[in-house]
Amino acid sequence: MKKLSELSRQQRQTLSRWRLVLGPSAEAHGIQTSDAQSAQQAEVLDYLFTPSTGSELSKKNGSRKGAGKGKSVFTIPDWIQAVDELFPREAKEILEQELIARRGIAQLLKEPELLEKVEANIELIKTILTFKNLLNEDTRILAQKVIEKVVNELREKLKPEIHQAITGVINRNRHSPAKVFRNLDLKTTLRRNLQNWDEDNQRLVVDRAYYYACERTQRPWHIIIAVDQSGSMLESAVFSTIMASIFYELPSVNTSLFLFDTDIADLSDQVGQPVDVLLKVQLGGGTDIARAMQYAQQLIKEPRRSIVILITDFYEGGDELKLLECTRAINLSGARTVGLAALGYDARPDYDRVTAAKMAKQGMDILSCTPEQLTQCIVQIMS
Repeated sequence: MKKLSELSRQQRQTLSRWRLVLGPSAEAHGIQTSDAQSAQQAEVLDYLFTPSTGSELSKKNGSRKGAGKGKSVFTIPDWIQAVDELFPREAKEILEQELIARRGIAQLLKEPELLEKVEANIELIKTILTFKNLLNEDTRILAQKVIEKVVNELREKLKPEIHQAITGVINRNRHSPAKVFRNLDLKTTLRRNLQNWDEDNQRLVVDRAYYYACERTQRPWHIIIAVDQSGSMLESAVFSTIMASIFYELPSVNTSLFLFDTDIADLSDQVGQPVDVLLKVQLGGGTDIARAMQYAQQLIKEPRRSIVILITDFYEGGDELKLLECTRAINLSGARTVGLAALGYDARPDYDRVTAAKMAKQGMDILSCTPEQLTQCIVQIMS
């Protein structure tokens, strides 16, 4: 076998990658890192994927002079700092998710200085909400700030498109004197100006253009959002509460929001504060979707201007017959129902497809989509 010094640069890089993939046991077979940075990366990965023998959070930092030459000991702050220095942002987020999943979660949520160092993203929000009973008073305040930071970033990303799409929904049964180009009724404009065709110049002279009226001048729509508190729906719950807070700001929309398991928690009075809503999510327990749909039905005042959005995995723990009957009744009344098995950018839907198919037969649209796609769905319903 060739010595490391006898290998080409590409061969040494390949060997280092295999060492990172296979872990410290690879060194027994001569597979080792070839440079200082790869050795440091190996230390970071070894710490993460080697079973813990104690609480590294409370240990002093040990030697970091080479991977595989004896186990190095990190504290979690040192480990987070090393990841930040050695890996690109995308890898950093994945590794931190693994850290949270594999070790130190209780300590992480009890020590503000640790929580503050972790990249604020939706995965961290999910972790905080899942283990929020581990928070002490200091970390609870910081956790709320972390959630608020991520929520505000997502809101700023989504808000412009949602506002523009929904406030610009067109009432195609009524025209308006307001000359807004995007609301141009091209078909009516052409038809009513046909008598002005200029044969010599081969062009149509438009005496008058016709524009649709904006939806905001009409009676408001009512969007009712029902959020399943099942653990599998947590990411969807984050996005649905953010979208509900954006809908709440629209003058053309009234928004109702409630969480459900076997009980109902109506948070419509807090719909403009998504952080407060998320902190009230209680994971676990049963799921009674039928009860949720019956509650949504009670909130409907004007069916033909109401949309019920159900965020759930469709695993019904209640009365399925009542669920189907209620869904059918809502749709027959003139309201529209949308069922979301997943809402987000990376959400992987795991849901009861049999029940979802039955609800689709009762008139519910079943989707797994991004927030932007949900917005377009709502726009189509309103148009």
